[in-house]
Amino acid sequence: MGANPLLGVLFHWLGGLASASFYVPYRSVKRWSWEIYWLTGGIVSWLVAPWFFAWVRTEDLGGVVAQVPGSVAGMCIIFGILWGFGGLTYGLTMRYLGLSLGMAVVLGLCTVFGTLIPPIVQGDFHEKLLATASGRIILLGLIVTLAGIVVVAVAGAKKDGLLSLDQKREAISEFDFRRGIAVAVFSGIMSSCFAFGLAAGEPIKALSAAAGTGPLWTGLPVLCFVMFGGLLTNTTWCTILIVRNGSASQWFGRAAHAIEAVPASARKMPLARNYLLCAVGGAAWYFQFFFYTMGESQMGRFGFSSWTLHMASIIIFGTLWGFAFQEWKNAPRQIRTLVWTGIGLLVVATVIIGYGNKLGVE
Repeated sequence: MGANPLLGVLFHWLGGLASASFYVPYRSVKRWSWEIYWLTGGIVSWLVAPWFFAWVRTEDLGGVVAQVPGSVAGMCIIFGILWGFGGLTYGLTMRYLGLSLGMAVVLGLCTVFGTLIPPIVQGDFHEKLLATASGRIILLGLIVTLAGIVVVAVAGAKKDGLLSLDQKREAISEFDFRRGIAVAVFSGIMSSCFAFGLAAGEPIKALSAAAGTGPLWTGLPVLCFVMFGGLLTNTTWCTILIVRNGSASQWFGRAAHAIEAVPASARKMPLARNYLLCAVGGAAWYFQFFFYTMGESQMGRFGFSSWTLHMASIIIFGTLWGFAFQEWKNAPRQIRTLVWTGIGLLVVATVIIGYGNKLGVE
């Protein structure tokens, strides 16, 4: 099956929707500390789902994994560990800034680093982005994407400047602009390491293809290695918090020490519901990359542009979720118009990048 960039754009939109939606179930988790629900959902995200879907869709997964050179596996895991720091703080960004502003800041930085660094490191930046008409169109799409991200971020900053602290916390209970921005910058830079992990895993894709795996699914074994690195980072930090806060008992329906003063009737936890919500959130977090690898397989020799499409799609759907959760309800009309302008730019950017890729495979 030949490359089909327009189909690839659709897959990236599905991945963006999954990523933008993953935190929504976590919002409904009751009386679990952050480290408990983050690790519970994360086990699904970083361990169960990657290996399950790779096993289902990869021909001879065991044989493919056995052939992976140690150096390749090691680089994928290292980049996964670094990405884990970004994913870890990404959840904190949502807590402090909300879905709209948090995603704009994190993903803006992530877009630049994740898209441009791989072709620069591989030494074909000029050949891929400057020397051909399709490459220049893709570069234009990246610029439009960044413009859209800036517009959304400016709208978020203007909204922040106009609302009272009580109004901010009505929509975002733990709102903290300064802390949120600092965490978002760190998260955006570290999150881009996922793109580097995927680039390092190209030999694994080749092994998967040689085993007979269809082109849509060759990237799934790579996710197993990269996301295992993320599992190591997140598990380490969450374990530290669990020990520090004494929150492990929450997995069994008992309150942590920090809330033992609350009456027993108020401490009762909807345990099965919490596990289900975390599983759904964790699965959504994984599915962004499931669809990402499918989309990347359709972008031809400009596969690195997939990262821009992915980031743009996440911000589009993340901002829509922000409206759904009333994060913008107290903002003036001109600010809401500004953020819709940013979304419009991002939609246009995905069309431009898809068109550029289409030219590249014709």
